[in-house]
Order: sequence, then structure tokens, then C-alpha cells
Amino acid sequence: MRVIAKKILREFWEKYSDSEEHLKIWYKEASKASWKDPNDIKAEYSKASILKNRRVVFNICGNKYRLIVENNYERQWVFIRFIGTHSDYDKVDANKI
Repeated sequence: MRVIAKKILREFWEKYSDSEEHLKIWYKEASKASWKDPNDIKAEYSKASILKNRRVVFNICGNKYRLIVENNYERQWVFIRFIGTHSDYDKVDANKI
């Protein structure tokens, strides 16, 4: 998958340094993946939440942070829509962000 907007991850881990290693691992794994549908994601990330509008929520750093992505399975890209703390996540609509 082509991960779009890595800059968002980098800016986040500069602010929350404990997330850096976890986000780099997620980025590397997602970049090598070729997810065809949400089931492929669940097979690799059993705790990920599959939402409507091709959105997926990943738990980062032991569920301390939340990462929302939008997937285009046909074109093989992942667009980072949001990364934040749990309290930040509670303030957004994951299906629309």
C-alpha cells in the first residue's frame, strides 16, 4: 500500500516521542501490505476497528493513541486522516474526518 501523508505521523511523533517507534513500525508494515479488503487488515491487526467509508482505526502504543486511515483497496493506497490521543479521538467523527 502507498501510505499518503507520512508527514502527519512524523509531526505527531515529534510531539509524542513514545509513539515514534510504533508509528514507524505501522508505516513500514502498511507500506509493504497489499490489503484487498478489511478482512486482510483484521488478519494482521485483530484489534483494528473497521468503519464505514473505508476507514480503519488502529490502536497505537498499546491503545494510547488512535490512528484513522482511509483505504483505497483498488488503487492500493492508505491516506492518513487522523492521529491523536484518546481524548482527541473522542472529539472527532472517525467516519467523516
